[in-house]
Amino acid sequence: MESHELRFGDFRLDLDRCELTRGGVPVQLKGRALDVLCVLAAARGEIVTKNALMSRVWPNVVVTENNLQVHLSTLRRVLDEGRNGESFLVTVPGRGYRFLGVSPAGRGNGAAGSRQAPPVPDKPSIAVLPFTNMSGDPEQEYFADGIVEDIITELSRMRWLFVIARNSSFAYKGRSADVKEVGTALGVRYVLEGSVRKAANRVRITGQLIDASNGTHLWADRFDGALDDIFDLQDQVTASVVGAIAPKLEQAEIERAKRKPTGSLDAYDYFLRGIACAHRMSREATSEALRLLAKSSELDGDFASPYGAAAFCYVVRKLNGWPIDHADVAETNRLASLAAEFGKEDAVALAFSGIALGYVVGDFDRALILIDRACDLNPNFAIAWYASGTVRAFRGGEADLAIDHLTRAIRLSPFDQLMFGMQGMMAVAHISAGRYEEAAEWAEKACLERPGVLATLRGAVVSNALAGRQQEADKSLERLREIDPGMRVRDVRNRTGSFRRPEDLARYEEGLRKAGVPE
Repeated sequence: MESHELRFGDFRLDLDRCELTRGGVPVQLKGRALDVLCVLAAARGEIVTKNALMSRVWPNVVVTENNLQVHLSTLRRVLDEGRNGESFLVTVPGRGYRFLGVSPAGRGNGAAGSRQAPPVPDKPSIAVLPFTNMSGDPEQEYFADGIVEDIITELSRMRWLFVIARNSSFAYKGRSADVKEVGTALGVRYVLEGSVRKAANRVRITGQLIDASNGTHLWADRFDGALDDIFDLQDQVTASVVGAIAPKLEQAEIERAKRKPTGSLDAYDYFLRGIACAHRMSREATSEALRLLAKSSELDGDFASPYGAAAFCYVVRKLNGWPIDHADVAETNRLASLAAEFGKEDAVALAFSGIALGYVVGDFDRALILIDRACDLNPNFAIAWYASGTVRAFRGGEADLAIDHLTRAIRLSPFDQLMFGMQGMMAVAHISAGRYEEAAEWAEKACLERPGVLATLRGAVVSNALAGRQQEADKSLERLREIDPGMRVRDVRNRTGSFRRPEDLARYEEGLRKAGVPE
């Protein structure tokens, strides 16, 4: 007969009596929170829809959805205390809720039953295994463990990512385990493993990201440094690893979503497909991105990231010089406001909405409030620093700070799909500072990265002309006219980011005139 007593972590839940204990001590929960828990736990890892949950807990009673959210927040606060970002309760966007990590517990003498492997969450999930100490030096054991703990902590800042807590992943310390088995046992799609090797006063750290479902290597890199300041080295490695693997995880999830049949897509899958379309930068792909992101929001109106990504699509439109009217600006503002409202703790939503508010709407102050919040929430999120550098470059008067933030974005994600934007904004910041040679170098890098984006070509035209490099300016202008033959100086106000300072706009227009662009 199936046991109706469940064990998870330090907790035991008796479904027959609807009683919850922790370490043998009853846990007191207010309102219907315990009823919510029992309904979710009884589903044994299956998704419970929002409507089904509310009808089971409040039968024949009309309650608001906010009431349910209050009880779920209470449960997460009690159950997930000290779990380093790992949660027993998972929201499945557009579908409902799932209770994870439960295995039946034995009755009578209290002996534990066989542990069931937890289901893999519907959002990206990762376990960071203890790094292997290859040096034979016991002191490096602490260094290796410290790096892993820091990586776990920083990954936990990403709300779109389910991260296994340290206590669970460190169960594999000193053991040789097959990555596929680890993924199954911990219920994750991805595993990060690595090693530390010391030689003299130098240390080498290697890391590799693996898709646990098939053993495919998605990313690998190594980091070398001196042990003079071991804590500084630890911080550098952590930032580099987290910054590098986050885009890889996103790309792997995008590919996974592309392989799904359209009939089984949920809000998160539509969001991933929308992001992939937005990165393509074509007019048709951007329109498709807006459609997919709207579908994501339709399935889950509380999911903040699609609103931010949709607002960013209007940045793409302006980057490419496509017509932007007052209605488009109003829609950008609406989408960014929704992203900010629903994504107060979502760095992705805040970063995308912030850059849209600054670049398209011209609301620099509100943009930087959101962007600074995104940087605080996740200091290793390259797009947040890209957004910060962009908005500060166009706001004016902060060229060096903008360059610092863009430099950080490039260092965190050196192969980012928005690299051309980071490089192009470096050019804008240097133009603002009057450093035209440096601006021209960055503009050329951006053109090599994405030669067909009008904003990068305009940056190359302006910076080369202002630097007195007329031959290079002529070449850039020739490429620009192939895509936008009707370009005029007066058009720049509607085809580039919103300059707050008149002198910055005047300098940009001067560069176009010097290059030979007609008024």
